[in-house]
Parts: sequence; structure tokens; C-alpha cells
Amino acid sequence: MTEPKSHGRKSIRPTLKPRDLMAEPVHLAGVWTARIITLFPQAFPGVLGESLTGKALKDGLWQLDTIDLRTHGIGRHRNVDDTPAGGGAGMVLRPDVLGAAIDEAQATARGAWPLVYLSPRGARFDQQMARRLARADGITMICGRFEGVDQRVLDHYGVEEVSLGDFVLTGGEIAAQAMIDATVRLLPGVLGNAASTEEESFSDGLLEHPQYTRPAEWQGRTIPDVLMSGHHGEIAKWRRAMSEEITRERRPDLWSARGSRSPGD
Repeated sequence: MTEPKSHGRKSIRPTLKPRDLMAEPVHLAGVWTARIITLFPQAFPGVLGESLTGKALKDGLWQLDTIDLRTHGIGRHRNVDDTPAGGGAGMVLRPDVLGAAIDEAQATARGAWPLVYLSPRGARFDQQMARRLARADGITMICGRFEGVDQRVLDHYGVEEVSLGDFVLTGGEIAAQAMIDATVRLLPGVLGNAASTEEESFSDGLLEHPQYTRPAEWQGRTIPDVLMSGHHGEIAKWRRAMSEEITRERRPDLWSARGSRSPGD
């Protein structure tokens, strides 16, 4: 019988909530952790609990904590928001409520631990940012709702605003899961094959080349001869050329950025 793998020591995180010792999740010290401040903790792990990220979560290669913003709400109804100062539509998350949740989340954050707010006005998330986050010790992510959060919270805690793209979602939970997925797959041991992350899209500022598999012919379409040649040098040249062609056609912004990089970047 194979002994289960150990990925760190158990640790206890302070909380204002009474502990259910039978249901309390085990926290492993020294393991990359995503802490999510959200009004919908039941939305997690969601798709992160499936496939390779789910297996890695189960194996203790990374951890996921959720902090229910509602538990820090004000009054009998646990209110978390109020009307915008100066008027306007919608509601804004209160600074006292969100601040208390951040304090809980960051109480045991150690080392490099970014505090991120998922916001359409933030810096665009990309593969380079995913690599930076994977090198950190963990991340705390604030999933906004309504019209956003009180600016004083962002200023006080030095929160980094990050956007998934130029569009607006009803909340940050979907964006958080996408960012975590992109980051977790870069952690050691998650994919099991380091070469997988070296050859995919954005790894060298290029989009990935086309992929093929059996059968050799389908609907009258065949696999390019070079891929069936067994000549690894020619295959590598073909893949590189295709990556460059696709990037020029579909993402001229990426292609231009490559041209502007200095040697050694």
C-alpha cells in the first residue's frame, strides 16, 4: 500500500467563527494558497476541483480557502453594502466590512502574498502575471459585487487591481477561478511535465502552433507531411513558423511587442 504524500505541516489559521473540528479543512504550511473573499463561498472550488487542478488540490500541491464576506456584515441582516457617496445607481461594498474580511485573510499571510481585487479597470491578466503569482507564497483575491468597493480599502491596503479582460462580469468569482487555474498549472508537479508549459501559447510571446492526432486522415483532411516525417529538426522549424504566422495574423499586438523587446528579455 502506497503511503500518502506529505506536502507540509498542518497549521491553524485564526478565525472569528467557531471551529467544527470534524469539518475544518486541514491547512498545510508552506503550500501555495489562494484565499478568496466572496459573498458566494459555495461557488468554490467549482471547476478548480476537476481535472489536474482538482487532483493537485486533493494531493496538497496547493490550497484553497474561502472567506465569506457576509459573516463580517453589519447588523441583524449582515449588510455588506451601502449607496454610493454622491449618488448614483447600484451599491458599493462597505470599507468596514471588507476591511475586516481582509484582516482575517491576511492574518497569516507570509512572504510574497499579493492582495488582488478583480476589477475591469485593473491591469490586464496575462501569462507573465500568472508566472509571477505562481512564484509567490499565495494570493488573496477580493471578488467584488454590485458597483465595486470603497476606494479607501484599495488605498489603505495597497490592493492590486487586476482585470481578466475588457468586459464586465456580475462579480469576480469567475475571473478569480480563471486566474487561479492559469496560475496553479504552473506550480511544480501539477502538470507533471514541465515541457508542457514551455511549448504552449504565450510561453515565448507567440500563440501555439496547430496540433494534430490520429486518424491520419479525417473528412478528407490529412496531417501535414512534416509532422509524419520523424525529422524532429524540421518539425520544430515548422511549428515555430506556424506559431509566428498565427501570431502575426491574429494578435498583431503580441507580434509588435516581440519586435520591441530588447535582446535577453
